[in-house]
Amino acid sequence: MATHDKVAFITGANKGIGLETARGLGQLGIAVVIGSRDESRGREAAETLRAEGIKNVESVRFDVTRPEDHREIARHLEERYGKLDILVNNAGVLLDEANLEGQDGFNTTSTVSPEILRGTFETNFFSLVALTQSLLPLIRKSPAGRIVNLSSILGSLALHSAPTSPIYNMKAFAYDASKTALNAFTVHLAQELRHTPIKVNSAHPGWVKTDMGGAAAPMEVTEGGKTSVQLATLPDDGPSGGFFHLGDPLPW
Repeated sequence: MATHDKVAFITGANKGIGLETARGLGQLGIAVVIGSRDESRGREAAETLRAEGIKNVESVRFDVTRPEDHREIARHLEERYGKLDILVNNAGVLLDEANLEGQDGFNTTSTVSPEILRGTFETNFFSLVALTQSLLPLIRKSPAGRIVNLSSILGSLALHSAPTSPIYNMKAFAYDASKTALNAFTVHLAQELRHTPIKVNSAHPGWVKTDMGGAAAPMEVTEGGKTSVQLATLPDDGPSGGFFHLGDPLPW
């Protein structure tokens, strides 16, 4: 299927990794729908991409935590495109109060509040699962559907439990646990869809200089969307049910 016949919906795509993912897919000729909680910022992002020569891009006001927005985006995609080829579940929050620079290590497990835990899971897991379920009928209409779940290396239980791991001393419990749960969703959904053309994978974008990642991150924001773009455009013989960073598998 030619890339110019494809359409992608990316949540939280008005800035950072989401915007870079939209840029990368748009440069391949894929129609891009930017989901943004702030309608004006979404329009600005779309205008920026158009100014760069990416013509087939639009923005929609979208909050992943609002079920009514799930219904509206499903209606919009059905009426305008008739299907959905790529879903990038990019929107997420980091609410833990932690030393993200990681110089001395941190662990929020005994101090995180129920409110932060529930709020984190509502955005990073429950709402994401609900949105994917809502859009799955449209993804099934694609000849090569792709679902990319933006996870994090901080969701890896194997690395968190290894004292020699680079993330051993970086434990933002609510955020990390939400990404571990998201990885479980990836594995379970991929197994359910194993006899279809749809591929489902988790992406670790890297530690990127974004509002969430901070200025100390080693990767530039321009690099942040590369893994998502790779997984969104996998060939027919590509993997499904995996956890990757720039083509390399990561431990669960």
